[in-house]
Amino acid sequence: MHDLAPLARFGSLVATDLRDVTSDPAALDSAGFWAVSADFEGRLTCARFGDVRTEAVPEPVPGRWRGPAAEEWTSSLDRAAYTAGVRRIREHIAAGEVYQANLCRVLSAPLTGPGEHDVDELTALLARGNPAPYAGTIRLPAHGVEIATASPELFLRRTGDTVESGPIKGTGRTAADLLEKDHAENVMIVDLVRNDLGRVCATGTVTVPSLCAVEPHPGLVHLVSTVRGELAPGAGWARLLAAAFPPGSVTGAPKSSALGIIDALETAPRGPYCGGIGWVDADRGTAELAVGIRTFWIDRTAPGGSLLRFGTGAGITWGSDPDREWAETELKAARLLAVASGAYQASGRTAG
Repeated sequence: MHDLAPLARFGSLVATDLRDVTSDPAALDSAGFWAVSADFEGRLTCARFGDVRTEAVPEPVPGRWRGPAAEEWTSSLDRAAYTAGVRRIREHIAAGEVYQANLCRVLSAPLTGPGEHDVDELTALLARGNPAPYAGTIRLPAHGVEIATASPELFLRRTGDTVESGPIKGTGRTAADLLEKDHAENVMIVDLVRNDLGRVCATGTVTVPSLCAVEPHPGLVHLVSTVRGELAPGAGWARLLAAAFPPGSVTGAPKSSALGIIDALETAPRGPYCGGIGWVDADRGTAELAVGIRTFWIDRTAPGGSLLRFGTGAGITWGSDPDREWAETELKAARLLAVASGAYQASGRTAG
């Protein structure tokens, strides 16, 4: 699998010619084009590439990607464990320990059969079957990073000193499915993101240009807000990531309390799921990192052989119904798992 050349793909941007790999976020303030993967648990991989060009996502080659069938996936939390977790979070909310917490589960399936199982081949399928505004691929086999994301959610965008985040909270098949609970949850997370950015932005510059906009995506709709600020003098990538990570929309409020609950209830590490995935152009002072949702990654260290992993979850509030929250995790996963198996319907548009 180390024969797969290092590569990063973000929409129509393609980066090759790997020059450097580091875990130091300060490198993102130096020079060059960097692909960035930050695991939810904190592992940071920054890869600098020498050649960056514009190129359409390749057409899928029939049979090149051999993904798992629907029945081959197993979940780190089954339905009983997940709904019990929802009830436990509601107890924490009733006790005043947290207002909202995300509960997630990691799905895994074996990668079998011939071939190298190249995540870029999966990217080609995702671009047609589930196009996403923050689609991305990072292929660094020698460094344990093989990710294909169809993320709909902006974690951090930078243009000079202007930084912006686009938290998603609230999911339904249609806009009519969205509840008051979804709007309340979105506002809670917007407040959390405002607080996070306020730690590194100049006083008085953090604003909310858009609140609870309904945004359509393949197979579902989301409520999306926008939070924007101007970085304080001297606030580089190390300070920005320390203030904003992990993303508020996939943790909860207050973040510190939610992280403790997540650690107690979830039985598998999230890895790149719910982390940050994207690019930083240090020469131009621009960047775009997605929240690592709707994300597949290959784990080649698993006992018994390589696994394809995928995460799904939901935000839990006092108004949450355990069975409805389980159904939300199923809804978020269904289309993506079908794409990864090869059994998908092209949406009629492509990403990048």
